[in-house]
Amino acid sequence: MIKLSKRLEALGRLCEAGTVAADVGCDHGYLSIRLIREGIFSRMLAMDLREGPLAAAREHVAEAGLSDRIECRLSDGLRAMQTGEAEAVICAGMGGPLMQRILEQDIDKVRQMKQLVLQPQSDIGAFRRWLRENGFFAADEEIVFEDGKYYPMMRMVTEASDGMDSKREEVSPGQDTDPELADAFGPILLARRHPVLLEYLKQRNGFVSEALEQLDMAQRAGCDERRAQRMTELQHERKLIQKAISIF
Repeated sequence: MIKLSKRLEALGRLCEAGTVAADVGCDHGYLSIRLIREGIFSRMLAMDLREGPLAAAREHVAEAGLSDRIECRLSDGLRAMQTGEAEAVICAGMGGPLMQRILEQDIDKVRQMKQLVLQPQSDIGAFRRWLRENGFFAADEEIVFEDGKYYPMMRMVTEASDGMDSKREEVSPGQDTDPELADAFGPILLARRHPVLLEYLKQRNGFVSEALEQLDMAQRAGCDERRAQRMTELQHERKLIQKAISIF
């Protein structure tokens, strides 16, 4: 049995069963192999921009005896996939801006997907906002802590996705939820009062408070426009964090 990292295990559990999924940035193909073996999908397109990891993925897929069900493709994002060829996309292990670019450059393909299972590693609030503004909604979310880092992840759907409305109602955090707060920390994670999210919020609150103290001392020694702007940004972030913590 292939042993996945804690974050990839959690990402796999977010997937709803379906037919064909595209694993974008598949690296060594381990997640694609696991999803086929567990019967979550009947076929996978394992795609990566780099020939080295893709060659390793082909080797691992062959060793698993799944070459007839997992096709490895050299691809920049979803470029090597035809519209309608897959009903789900899985994307993990890259920054939010890059993930947004991948989805945006093939948005017509993406809009036909039944689910997007995503694990961005930076600029997560801005990425969630982009998803929301482009008609995608959180159907499920998870966050795990591994090797000193927090990894939020999400399964996104569109208005056309089967079962989406009932799922959204089930996990809705309520009418008073601030969209900016939901974008920053995840509407479902907040609604569920996820304990790992609370750990993250407390850690981040300490970091932001310490950074503000240091900037404040620096500003007293001499006014600097860039420091002042950074202080404003961190003060706003701390307000959001404290508002999120109050939900718990």
